[in-house]
Amino acid sequence: MKTGRPEPVLQVDLAELPLVSRGKVRDIYAHEQGLLLVATDRVSAFDVVMAEGIPHKGRVLTFLSEFWFRQLADVIPNHLITTDIERMPADLRSCRDLLAGRTMLVRRARPLPVEFVVRGYLAGSALGEYRETGQVCGLRLPPGLEESARLPQPILTPTTKATTGHDLALTFEQVEDLVGIGVARAARDAALEIFRRAHALALERGLLLADTKFEFGMLDGELVWIDEALTPDSSRYWAQSTYRAGRPQEPFDKQLLRNYLLAAGWARRPPPPPLSEDIIRRTSERYLEVAEILTGRSPLAPGGLAT
Repeated sequence: MKTGRPEPVLQVDLAELPLVSRGKVRDIYAHEQGLLLVATDRVSAFDVVMAEGIPHKGRVLTFLSEFWFRQLADVIPNHLITTDIERMPADLRSCRDLLAGRTMLVRRARPLPVEFVVRGYLAGSALGEYRETGQVCGLRLPPGLEESARLPQPILTPTTKATTGHDLALTFEQVEDLVGIGVARAARDAALEIFRRAHALALERGLLLADTKFEFGMLDGELVWIDEALTPDSSRYWAQSTYRAGRPQEPFDKQLLRNYLLAAGWARRPPPPPLSEDIIRRTSERYLEVAEILTGRSPLAPGGLAT
C-alpha cells in the first residue's frame, strides 16, 4: 500500500564485491582500496532489528559521520577516505544509484574489541546502575545525582563488542588487559577529548551531547577512529532549550523510537512490534533535523559535505 513516504533502503546487494558482514545497520563490502561501509535505513532497538526501516536514516549516518570525522581529525586520525561517489573508483561509481549519499570508502583497520562509551550526563543504563550502586562501570560518582544530571566531568564506561546479545560493561583495567596499556590509554584520551569538543560544538548549536560510543582500530601500527562518528544511532542528543535535570529529556536521537516501543509494552526480544507510520515519519524527521542543526546543511541537499 502506498504511504506517501519514500521507501527505505533495507539492504544493498553488490554481487561484484565480497560481503564482509551485514550488521544491524551497515552492509560492509571488501574493496581493493579498503572497505565499503553502506549505511542502510535499517533500525534496531534493544539489539533487535525492526521489520520497517526509517527513510533517509542511512544518509544521515553517513553525512554526520563525515562531518565529525572532518571536524575532529586533529584529535586522532580516522579511517575515512571519501563519501563522494564521484571520487570513488570506477567500479563503485557504476553503482551510484545504490551507494550515493549512504556510503563511506574507508581504510581497513583492525578493530579493537571494545566500545569506548563516554558519558557527560546520567542517563540510560548508567542511571540504573548508579541508583543501585552509586557507581558506573566501577567509577564512584557523587551521591544525590538526579536523572539527566550533568556529571562533574565526562567519564569513560567501556563495554565489550558482542556479536550477539548485549554488550557487557568493562572496567578500564579490563580494557588495558584486552588491548594493552598504551593503546587503552591513547583510546581513552582520544574518546574523552572528542567528546569534550563535540559537546562544545553541539551546545553552540542548541543541542546537548549526553553520551556516545566510539570505536577504534589499529592501522599500520597507528590508533585510528573507525566505524561511525557521533550519529543519532550511536549518541544521545537532547534539546538544550528544554533541558532540566531530574526527568527524561526531549530526544534528538534513536530514543524517540525506543520510547515508542517501551510505551507499546514490548518485552525487548524478537519479534518487535510493527512501527506505526507516525513513528516512522517522526523518527526520520528527527534524524534529518539533528543533522541539519549540527552541520547547518541538510543531508538531502545536492552535494552534501562530500569531498
